[in-house]
Amino acid sequence: MTGLLFVGGEGPGREVLSRCAREAALSVAADSGLELALSAGIEPDLVVGDMDSLTDLTLLQRFPPDRVVRLPRDKDDTDTEVGLQTLLDRGADEVTIVGGGGGRMDHLLGIVSLFQRGRPPRRWLTHRDEIILVDRDASFEGWIGSTVSVFPVGERAARMRSTGLRWPLDGLVFEKGRVGISNIVTQDPFLLSVADGKLLVIRSRLEG
Repeated sequence: MTGLLFVGGEGPGREVLSRCAREAALSVAADSGLELALSAGIEPDLVVGDMDSLTDLTLLQRFPPDRVVRLPRDKDDTDTEVGLQTLLDRGADEVTIVGGGGGRMDHLLGIVSLFQRGRPPRRWLTHRDEIILVDRDASFEGWIGSTVSVFPVGERAARMRSTGLRWPLDGLVFEKGRVGISNIVTQDPFLLSVADGKLLVIRSRLEG
């Protein structure tokens, strides 16, 4: 089941958000992620968080009590973590995070850390970047001319193959701390395979 998690910070444009919402079987807004959802005319299925970043608490009145999970501020997990776990607990196995751009560095790194976990999200969309977790064969259409960077998730990524990159990844081993910055997609579709480990593929984009 596909899940969609709205988080605080800058997200993609209305068209992209609407498409993500149509594709998701379940959507959750974490704290001020509610504002991102509503800005695109999307009403999430659930709202979770301590609501300390929500600028207008009256927005919660749009939802019946059983669709709002309000948490104390003093808690171990971030609102984003709670939102992701809520989706996983309800059966989502392919989660896309939207938002999180342009904010605090600790929150940014907190979202990145989610991809290191045993049940990570699959995709993250900010206002200008698309981040996708690859742990098997993957195909990307419409990326020709795009700038992409790759980062190993975990200890290493190895036995990689690529088709359609200016600088191929074939035969490379990316240990923790190694990265591939600013490659260029030269073919549509662009193909990437990781047989050992995982990669985060980051596509920088300026369009909405």
